[in-house]
Amino acid sequence: MSVTVDHQPLLIDQLGLRTVGQVLSHLQKVNRLVVHVLIDGCEPDINRMGVVRREMLDGHTLFIETADPKQLAIDALSEVGDQLKEADRLRLEASQLLERNTPFKAMEKLSGCFSTWQNAQESVLKTAQLLRIDLSTLLVERISLTDLLAEFTTQLRNIKLALENRDFVGLNDILRYEATRTSEQWRSALRALRERIDG
Repeated sequence: MSVTVDHQPLLIDQLGLRTVGQVLSHLQKVNRLVVHVLIDGCEPDINRMGVVRREMLDGHTLFIETADPKQLAIDALSEVGDQLKEADRLRLEASQLLERNTPFKAMEKLSGCFSTWQNAQESVLKTAQLLRIDLSTLLVERISLTDLLAEFTTQLRNIKLALENRDFVGLNDILRYEATRTSEQWRSALRALRERIDG
């Protein structure tokens, strides 16, 4: 019976740990996020985690890699910040292309923005969920992050509607004015979330 966590042996006998689930619970209690598990050199079937958690440690070799949830969240938010800068660049290029009456080239730029914006929203939600942060209590410019995300969703719907109606003037107004404000709010939101995580 051998249990290794982050390349260090875990003294399971001294901790009174007998099952895979007890090891995983122990790691959660010491604020580690399990990112990889091998049992006897094989990855367990995540669809059978209930069975895997009940598996006795006797006769098995368990290898686990963990991460610090806070550091993982900060790294993810930094990546989102970088992606949002790129989305801003594409958004401004799309706006300029619309002003030059080249909507198809503008749409190419916008497609990159959509995936980045959606990824940013998903990352913020998952980060908050991982660290059990209530987004309704996190204020950005006197607006809760929950309300900010709702406003952002509405803005995406308005962009989609303008595209469907081929209202390129309205679309450009959203990209040039409303989305600029939203970008600033996103930067503030990421800062506030980082500060909450660090605090």
